[in-house]
Amino acid sequence: MSNRTITPPTVGQADGKAFGVAILGSGMCLPPNTLTNQELAKRVETNDEWITQRTGIKSRYIADKDSSVRDLAVTAAKNALADAKLQPTDIDFLILATLTPEMVCPSTAARVVLELGAVPAGAVDISAACSGFVYGLNMASALVRSGFYRRIMVVGAEKLSDITDWSDRRTCILFGDGAGAAVIGRVEDATRGCLFQHMHSDATMWGELYVPRGEKDLPEKHPEFSGKFNTLQMNGREVYKFAVSTLQSNIDRTLGACGLKPSDLAMIVSHQSNGRILESAREKLGLPEDKIYINIDRFGNTSAASVAICLHELRAAGRIKQNDLVLFTAMGGGMTWTSSLWRM
Repeated sequence: MSNRTITPPTVGQADGKAFGVAILGSGMCLPPNTLTNQELAKRVETNDEWITQRTGIKSRYIADKDSSVRDLAVTAAKNALADAKLQPTDIDFLILATLTPEMVCPSTAARVVLELGAVPAGAVDISAACSGFVYGLNMASALVRSGFYRRIMVVGAEKLSDITDWSDRRTCILFGDGAGAAVIGRVEDATRGCLFQHMHSDATMWGELYVPRGEKDLPEKHPEFSGKFNTLQMNGREVYKFAVSTLQSNIDRTLGACGLKPSDLAMIVSHQSNGRILESAREKLGLPEDKIYINIDRFGNTSAASVAICLHELRAAGRIKQNDLVLFTAMGGGMTWTSSLWRM
């Protein structure tokens, strides 16, 4: 065994100096097909007014049967690379947040790396439901800040139509397909990057939102199961209450930890769970309409893709600029919740 002393690289430094972390580029991908509330009303007993009043959703995108979540993820990632003016080989690691992976093994992320031409970049799928992309942002920020990685691709992609029971009007009105991606990388300005983050879970409520494969996956205390296996099962009332309280506490905790007021934020980028929840949070914070981004009316709930799609739309529209303080926040099945405050 060698006695040579190995000096590890200084955490948070590159080439002997401190550096920052930034979102270098972003992209998104949507399936070609939209499904409006009026069209959905032809499948199940519902109507546009009922859906809009309760959720804020007017339409959602649905992928073709023969397309995959990988297709969506690859296109979103390619668009993010183009926006960042980078080559696939510039990526050191890829994090794919999804609750609809193609298969158990290999990871969808590894196949996305292959199709991008980014081999031998590291690759991992993470499953945190609607919190997944923000979880990924937090992980990527920490890995880049450590000094061991230069650029990391974070993708949120879902094909929720594969696990939706289209005969269940309680759930089929909510979900859509899509993907978003962001390239996280080093920058010279050490003041930029993630200023505060937290990631949490509490599985005591797992039975309120889950996808059972069979009888063994059903909660111990449940009414006679009348749903379909391998589809999303949700207790809408309990999930709604969780989302309302968690969104507010996520924002309050982050602002409090950083000594900020709501008005200090340029934008709150939240998971698109329900339009009523987002509007209520905005009113409680005393913020103008343009400070909490809402696009659930056009996309529905796209789970892990939700925040990623919002991020790209905001960047493309010039509504997020360098040095802005932006709060990303999400909550989802598991239950999981997370926030990430960035100086852009």
